[in-house]
Amino acid sequence: MALSLTPCFPLSTSKLTKPNIISDSTSLLGFKSVSFRNNQTRCHAVTDLKTASSLDRSKGEDDDHKVVIGPSSEEDRVVADYNWAEEWYPLYLTKDVPDDAPLGLTVFDQQLVLYKDGNGELHCYQDRCPHRLAKLSEGQLVDGRLECLYHGWQFEGNGKCVKIPQLPADAKIPRSACLKTYEVKESQGVVWVWMSQTTPPNPEKLPWFENFARPGFQDTSTIHELPYDHSILLENLMDPAHIPISHDRTDWTAKREDAQPLLFEVTERTDRGFAGWWGKEKDGSMPNFLRFGAPCVLQNNRELVDKDGEKHYFSGLFLCRPTGQGKSMLIVRFGGTKRSPLAKIFPKWYFHQNASKVFEQDMGFLSSQNEVLMKEKVPTKELYLNLKSSDTWVAEYRKWMDKVGHGMPYHFGHSTISPPKLPAVVEHAPAGLVAGVSASSPAKGGIGTMHAPNLANRYFRHVIHCKGCSSIVKAFTAWKNRLSAAAAVLTALAILASSKQWKTFLLVTATLCLGGVYACSTAVAMNTTNFIRVHRRL
Repeated sequence: MALSLTPCFPLSTSKLTKPNIISDSTSLLGFKSVSFRNNQTRCHAVTDLKTASSLDRSKGEDDDHKVVIGPSSEEDRVVADYNWAEEWYPLYLTKDVPDDAPLGLTVFDQQLVLYKDGNGELHCYQDRCPHRLAKLSEGQLVDGRLECLYHGWQFEGNGKCVKIPQLPADAKIPRSACLKTYEVKESQGVVWVWMSQTTPPNPEKLPWFENFARPGFQDTSTIHELPYDHSILLENLMDPAHIPISHDRTDWTAKREDAQPLLFEVTERTDRGFAGWWGKEKDGSMPNFLRFGAPCVLQNNRELVDKDGEKHYFSGLFLCRPTGQGKSMLIVRFGGTKRSPLAKIFPKWYFHQNASKVFEQDMGFLSSQNEVLMKEKVPTKELYLNLKSSDTWVAEYRKWMDKVGHGMPYHFGHSTISPPKLPAVVEHAPAGLVAGVSASSPAKGGIGTMHAPNLANRYFRHVIHCKGCSSIVKAFTAWKNRLSAAAAVLTALAILASSKQWKTFLLVTATLCLGGVYACSTAVAMNTTNFIRVHRRL
């Protein structure tokens, strides 16, 4: 996944000035900094970058073949108090939540349903009707209430059942006919859910991103479902070394000839994540600031000063949600206080389809990586060959997993693992297979090749979750049909016309209509067709 659509990336909750010593403080994401001097926190990441001897070798019989970054301190091996449910998880972009349909979502293996009531207020429940366990996300909204389409039971905002059509008129609705509710909050354009049913929501853990609150800040936001684990997704997003190769010339910034050693400096390492600076070795500087925060927030920030001395802020924000074994959902937000000229020229849907292309370029690698981890069932230090000149963030992330993985449903850490206890559930009739034949609701898929509910399908991974792209696809499809009909009628009239001038005029007009059909078909294909890599070399 490329880290930038604009000249730069990331997003930091602190000033981007490199300190000599980190003081104890609490960031906006709840990070408590640990006092380290810079020469103690480099994680062996910026020394001896030019030779193979710069690799830290793991102990064991395979020392000649396995090379990993070793623990930099005892702190890396400390187990932290952690409960995956006592966190806020990003559910959806607020602007893309359907106004007229419930939305089925998951966090790990917990199935949720999100919807807006008649007043536009957001509610989130367990996606299960108490009657016969039918999915409420397959239901509908009736007068602002959520109705199960199996037997018509209806529920209000607090999860209380208010209607059971099968009950006699004088019968009372059972108290137990209620839903398990989850607390949701909307913040900076994103809907977040607190997953714990026993611990009250902690507002201090709700992420806040300083750059997104700056005057003049504008962003391009997209959402994608992906067919691999959220930990592999996060690894990929914090791996700038792969961009020149995997995404060569995808957005006119990534070029394979720019692949090179990178510099890293870890400046924070806590129970809640880590942060630090990075840059290209040939530049000799580290202008990019990366921060990872529990449970699944990654931001990459940069500040630039223009020729007039004005400071500009650029951010790449990645909000990852675990959606079950081998699946994840990602909200991507790129933006800055100074807009890229490209953002003024191209429509938003162009950037959305380009983002989908980027994920498809990585998909084969990451899906296979997911398969190997699930098959081998050993810590990543037994499998990865990490370089200090490119993989520092990856090693930091897996070591953080060692600290907190015991508090997750499953995890793969640097030195520890806890594989899933139960096999992944495969749904043979995914939500929306029949309910959204025309894909009229962003929450649903439809029937047909393009609309097939398949995570390998761009339409299902992105378009049905994006109101803008969904509307664009429908509009281009409608125009294609109209222009096709017009071309057919004009051609028929040209055949019947007796005047040479009229024949010419009608045929030229029909040709223009066919050109429009081609343009509309191309636009639809750009939004719905997966990227296929064409190798330039054998």
